[in-house]
Amino acid sequence: MVKITLQPVSAQKPEKESDGDKIIIPQANEELVLPLRPKRSLLNVLCCLTFGLVVFMSGLVLASIYVYRYYFIPQIPEDSLFHCRVIYEDSVYAPLRGRQELEENVGIYLDDNYEQISVPMPQFGGSDPADIIHDFHRGLTAYHDIALDKCYIIELNTTLVMPPRNLWELLVNVKRGTYLPQTYIIQEEMTVTGRVKNMRQLGPFIHRLCYGKETYRLRRHSQRRRIDKRETKKCHSIRHFENTFVVETVICDRV
Repeated sequence: MVKITLQPVSAQKPEKESDGDKIIIPQANEELVLPLRPKRSLLNVLCCLTFGLVVFMSGLVLASIYVYRYYFIPQIPEDSLFHCRVIYEDSVYAPLRGRQELEENVGIYLDDNYEQISVPMPQFGGSDPADIIHDFHRGLTAYHDIALDKCYIIELNTTLVMPPRNLWELLVNVKRGTYLPQTYIIQEEMTVTGRVKNMRQLGPFIHRLCYGKETYRLRRHSQRRRIDKRETKKCHSIRHFENTFVVETVICDRV
């Protein structure tokens, strides 16, 4: 008889090669510590706020400049700005000085329907430098006598002053040369009647010209060809042209 015996096989689990695969479950009495992200320093926050404030203020300044330039300053094309000279005969001074020359800068604002004229000091004197506005919308003319630093307001005389479109066409036609055709001079006399207190009623263009200056109302007496008659009045004159002839505006104080 043959006896067969079987050896028991021991089932041993192989040890793990490393402890890296071990999963450690913390016990109830152990604290779980998680890594925290570093906080931004106060200096970084202040830098960001400062940069944002600078960008905001820069945009505000640029926007203000844009609004002021395109909405408060009247824009005018280059072909509506003129530097002009005119030769004219003055019957009073002709024997002594012969023909005289008048120079001025003219700005014509077709959209706003007004003209602005700047007259420098004449070469031979006899007239004050001035800035003049003819506002066809308001029907007013303003003279700023630069020598006296005073403004004078009167109703617009459309007989002597060409409308903006007509004056623009005249100056464009003679733009090839620097001189207008030889012409004559007309004199108009005005008298001061009183002080202007409410400047806003004069419109934005005249208000800007005369703001902060003594401003007076004028009354027109007459207009005539230049004569040699001199009256004993306290007067001053401004020579200018907005037509095919020169105008001498004589402004006299009340007696």
